[in-house]
Amino acid sequence: MLPIPASELNGSGTLGPYWTFYRAVAAEQLRQWLPGTPSLLLDLSGGRGRWPAQMTRAGHRIIEVMDFRRPPDRGLHDVSRRVQKVRADTLGFLPDESVDGVLAEERVLSVEIMAESVIEDVARVLKPGGRALLCVDSLVLGMAILAEQNYWAHLCQTGEVMLIPWPDGSITRCFTSQQLRELITGAGLEVDWIRPRTVLSPSTVDHVLGSGNQSLSWLVRTELETQADGDDTVGIHLVASARKPG
Repeated sequence: MLPIPASELNGSGTLGPYWTFYRAVAAEQLRQWLPGTPSLLLDLSGGRGRWPAQMTRAGHRIIEVMDFRRPPDRGLHDVSRRVQKVRADTLGFLPDESVDGVLAEERVLSVEIMAESVIEDVARVLKPGGRALLCVDSLVLGMAILAEQNYWAHLCQTGEVMLIPWPDGSITRCFTSQQLRELITGAGLEVDWIRPRTVLSPSTVDHVLGSGNQSLSWLVRTELETQADGDDTVGIHLVASARKPG
């Protein structure tokens, strides 16, 4: 399982070096994924990340959906020249094939149990050839949370949908790489790749960074160069890149 207690998995615990590394990996994955030309991108991460700042620095315009799937607020409004924020419970405010790319970070497809509805909306608003970058909780994470709460019987159950109760009472939906692939293709999108966000353990990260022999950038580069597509036997989160045909 994972050498990380549930209380540490939101990044607010004591594993500072690991979460610094994790955020650096996520930022580099996004940098490599971003379109090479200025584009209109939709961010479904709920305002909980730093993604709009990174994307605007790369020259893109952003529509940032705040608190996705919650009651709508006052609608779309400008907050800068390149970022617009909107509160909405669906993507109905966007016309079909209106954005070049969609980012769904911060586990939004796992927190939203009916992920099928979200991904269908994503496919609808993407232009032909547009891409999506998605992050979900992995089966490894789900099994670790169950084990930590002594739900041993649940570990033997294999179902179509794996819903995991967290110690704080919330529910998360966890995916294998195959389930994530089926979610994406079921909405009519094509999978470019599916990978774990990270494969290096917190103890490895602490050891390497603590030794002073290698930098954080070297560790991030090593992480991304050694990942294998479709490997869901390690890592707390899976990341997928998908594309709309056309």
